[in-house]
Amino acid sequence: MAIDTSAHQPSRAEEEVVDLVSRLIRFDTSNTGEPTTTRGERECAEWVASVLEEVGYETTYVESGAPGRGNVFARLPGSDPSRGALMLHGHLDVVPAEAADWSVHPFSGAIENGYVWGRGAVDMKDMVGMMIAVARYFKVENIVPPRDLVFAFVADEEAGGKFGSQWLVEHRPELFEGVTEAVGEVGGFSLTVPRPDGTERRLYMVETAEKGMRWMRLTATGVAGHGSFLHEDNAVTVLSRAVARLGSHTFPLVVNDSVAEFLSAVSEETGLDFDPASPDLEGALAKLGSIARIVGATLRDTANPTMLDAGYKANVIPRTAHAVVDCRILPGRLAEFERTVDELIGPNVTREWITGLEPYETTFDGDLVDAMNAAILAHDPIGRTVPYMLSAGTDAKAFAKLGIRCFGFAPLQLPPDLDFAALFHGVDERVPVEALRFGTRVMEHFLMHA
Repeated sequence: MAIDTSAHQPSRAEEEVVDLVSRLIRFDTSNTGEPTTTRGERECAEWVASVLEEVGYETTYVESGAPGRGNVFARLPGSDPSRGALMLHGHLDVVPAEAADWSVHPFSGAIENGYVWGRGAVDMKDMVGMMIAVARYFKVENIVPPRDLVFAFVADEEAGGKFGSQWLVEHRPELFEGVTEAVGEVGGFSLTVPRPDGTERRLYMVETAEKGMRWMRLTATGVAGHGSFLHEDNAVTVLSRAVARLGSHTFPLVVNDSVAEFLSAVSEETGLDFDPASPDLEGALAKLGSIARIVGATLRDTANPTMLDAGYKANVIPRTAHAVVDCRILPGRLAEFERTVDELIGPNVTREWITGLEPYETTFDGDLVDAMNAAILAHDPIGRTVPYMLSAGTDAKAFAKLGIRCFGFAPLQLPPDLDFAALFHGVDERVPVEALRFGTRVMEHFLMHA
């Protein structure tokens, strides 16, 4: 059931959000993971600052640990300064995109067929656009929220935040003075499920937890030599076997509190059995469609090899070979995860952590959660907010170090048949125009009652 908006009078924020998202996408802020080749963050951050200053905000521009890594902060005072401030945070960088693979140019910001297209449309210039639109609307109309709002636009999230949120938390904690709660990306989007009576319910998935993110380097060392000889100690062969064992291993199923609450809510709405003790829980999740990939990845640890590096000439056996593995680890599982990895790679391969970001989890309760649910219901009577765990990570990992309670809530009402999970870092990334307008309406309501 779609919401009847025929009598709805859109606010200034709703009227300009689509254009704002399109303009944001036109900034190529591709983050390669290497500071020398990452680009565009400064230009995008300066533009964000300009459109906020245009309506009267005082902004703070900060470069986080390296030239060009631009971040912008703005604060809107609330009616009750004694309350902790609420921060809305969004990252300006995106993962790279190969234009030849796309239907439209990935940095065109094209508005076609009811969608805004381009890299970052869902990760996460959609929410950044909603943040800017609502911030401008509140300022122009002299709308005073119940508590201080901090709008943070940051760099380098796609590479773990070393030159973004992590640096800011360590070196500029005063930017977050008074902030007690925060909302960011990968939450608030809808999942449409069937009910036993033939109706449907839209579940809006609020992120309350994230797996830990750790990148691991594996190294095998052997004997260098001529490629034509017999070699029993070939580093490439040793590493390849270790990588294959690790990459094909299935870690045990573990259901934590956030996942259990999500499964319980889905069972309640659909009448389907998502019992965590079921031997075919993952098979049952497949009935949820494309979103099952996100949820399924929160049921167990993962270790996915992503990079291989060895050798310098076709006829030379190299002395060393290296691999990088992307590990996502559930809360409380690190020690057991490391023990399993050591068994799988064997004694002839060494490992080291090259990036380590801790898991995060909060409870699905309190006034802020109530405000999220009320905002959804105000604009979608068949909506319901439910908690879930994100299999990836966000800047919340950094902000939680300051004691800030973090959620993922970037509301989008999505078409039931849209493969939303595939759009993250995918080809032809796009966001529905109506989803942006809906999300902006919800965000306005939420911030006026949070």
